Amino acid sequence: MKNIKLLLVDDEISILQLLQLLLKKEGFEYIYTATNGHDAILLCEKIHPDLIMLDIMLPDCNGFFLCNELRKKTSVPILFLTAKVDDIDKLTGFDCGGDDYITKPFNHLEVIARIKAQLRRQKLTEFSNDDTSYDFGYFQIYERSGRLIVNKEEIFCPTKELQLLIFLCKNPNLIFSKKQLYEQIWGEDSYGNEATVTVHINRLREKIEPNPSQPSYLITKRGLGYKLLKSVRMAE
Repeated sequence: MKNIKLLLVDDEISILQLLQLLLKKEGFEYIYTATNGHDAILLCEKIHPDLIMLDIMLPDCNGFFLCNELRKKTSVPILFLTAKVDDIDKLTGFDCGGDDYITKPFNHLEVIARIKAQLRRQKLTEFSNDDTSYDFGYFQIYERSGRLIVNKEEIFCPTKELQLLIFLCKNPNLIFSKKQLYEQIWGEDSYGNEATVTVHINRLREKIEPNPSQPSYLITKRGLGYKLLKSVRMAE
């Protein structure tokens, strides 16, 4: 894990120390910590981390607000590590740009596995052998560079949204259930987390649809799932 930089944000020093110990044992050399949102933003601008782990309850702001602010500066994976376990908190975390959500008390092996999984997916997105592009007329996406162009303007797209859109672009006109999409993109059994897919679909529509309230590309097939249409007549 050389040259990988991790940013851990939590106001509990004991949690930061534990995570540092675990991560160093796994070979991570560059681990940076912050105990509040202000310092986290400054560190992000300075070190350009490859992955960020956030607590939700911070002394100067909540993690959801901080995630939104960090998303203005970086597209790297952001994982929430928090004691808040309500479904609405999980959905809020994904809605503000988070890529994964781990609850306290956490399993040490699970945290390490999720960090490594996010880093692998990020690497695959950034360093594929060729910058394959998918052109849907109103929008284009470039797989290697992770660029999303909508109506001739480049739009920022977080990692999970990017992976979801690329998967759908690779499989146009095919219907996928929420369960299938979750297991494909998040790489694990859905276990009732299908609402996470809905949040990401809605966020993608806000980016790629001329009229998100009446989607013409990324459509819902009631009772079945979603599909991305390859050919769309804009008049419709």
